[in-house]
Amino acid sequence: MRSGWFAGLCWLASSMVAAADLTVTEVRWLTGAAPVVAFAKAQDMPLDIVVQPQDAPGAAPLALGFVDGRCKLVLSMRGNAEAEATLARIDAGLLDAALELMAAHELGHCRRYLDGTWHGLPAGFVAREPASLNAEDRQAYVQMRSTRREEGYADLVGLAWVQRRHAALYPRLHRWLAAERSKDRIPGAHHDTLAWIELVHDGQALAGGSIFGAAAALWPQALTRTDP
Repeated sequence: MRSGWFAGLCWLASSMVAAADLTVTEVRWLTGAAPVVAFAKAQDMPLDIVVQPQDAPGAAPLALGFVDGRCKLVLSMRGNAEAEATLARIDAGLLDAALELMAAHELGHCRRYLDGTWHGLPAGFVAREPASLNAEDRQAYVQMRSTRREEGYADLVGLAWVQRRHAALYPRLHRWLAAERSKDRIPGAHHDTLAWIELVHDGQALAGGSIFGAAAALWPQALTRTDP
């Protein structure tokens, strides 16, 4: 992933979430994500936290970059109404666990980058390119489909985290994530992950093993053998 995102950014350790140069919104997101960051550190995952100091309207409030072998958990919250709107859509009793879910989702992306499997398919699956599209549209379609697969895997990682850390809240957080993915949904688009979310209505489907292993075991079930 290109490093242009990171020019002039403020680099933070997880212990610095209360630093004076952070906004209240940034502190809230970072505090919520702290258990996931601590988990990544315990797993020796190369994860850095980055806060963009410039306005970033329309950007995802929380995203994952990959530069020089390290994962970058990127907060783009200044001048970005979606950062506050996302918090407002979450019931107060679910907020910390939902922020952990979102951070764990990004950690799922990190794991795929580190494993060298980003945009790869499980063994036995073949990606079929649509012959009816011209070269430019075909490239865009393939990119969108590949991103959708990665988002599906990452959603499973986020839900596996919830199953382990907040099992009592799992049904409510599962419904919340399904609602988020249904909002303004375009079938087959980058964030249309409902096929994966529907696999795990019961959190026990994600029980056992690591959060990454549990996700990887279920991830192929929402793909067909031709991955159309």
